[in-house]
Amino acid sequence: MRVGDTFLFGYGSHGHFIAYGLKAEKCQLTIIESNKNSYQLAKNQGYKDVLLIDVTSDTQLSRLSIKQDDIIICVMEDEHLNVFLTLSLRALYPSCTIYAISNSIDTSQKLKMAGANRVIDLYEVSAKRISNLLKKPIATKLLDSFLSHPHGISFKEITLPKHSLLIGRLADTIEYKLYGVLLVGVVVFATGEFAFVTHGIVAPLQRDDILVCIGDAEDLEQFEEKILKKEEIE
Repeated sequence: MRVGDTFLFGYGSHGHFIAYGLKAEKCQLTIIESNKNSYQLAKNQGYKDVLLIDVTSDTQLSRLSIKQDDIIICVMEDEHLNVFLTLSLRALYPSCTIYAISNSIDTSQKLKMAGANRVIDLYEVSAKRISNLLKKPIATKLLDSFLSHPHGISFKEITLPKHSLLIGRLADTIEYKLYGVLLVGVVVFATGEFAFVTHGIVAPLQRDDILVCIGDAEDLEQFEEKILKKEEIE
């Protein structure tokens, strides 16, 4: 199963951090900018696949090497340009998954109408974080400590291949702790929905389901290798 490449439109205040995270996850990343200064900044910071184009030109957008199963992330600094770009990209690449960032409810609605699969409202995210800090301060701080752990604690999405020995098994019956990882939940391929392990995952795992795990980066890599190599899982 091919893992789509990622095309990040915008290397501004948000794009900078998104690119850093994608690079850390070893994603095949292409950064696209229309601003010369932002383009040069990305180049200077070590990104190899960086393009400078006019993102308002459908002709230039259509010449990009975007495949229909690739992922597009729209984070242009100008929110109106971000909406226009999302609309253009959806028309050119109808099967791609498009993510976009919004700074307002109005912009979020426009981005959804333009064809974004998922819109991340920054104000909503901030509000939820503040709410969690007030209602669940210990849990929130614990999660922060995982994400900022100096030894590489992180999340990983592991897509189950057809030959995996996990196929047909219940996700919560596997002893993940033996491999140093923790199961957070499963993205069910058949429905596209995410199910938290704490809510109970009753359906057996199927091909192309995605395990979402947390743990040391090296342990996560080894756990994924065991699945891909058909090794026995406890």
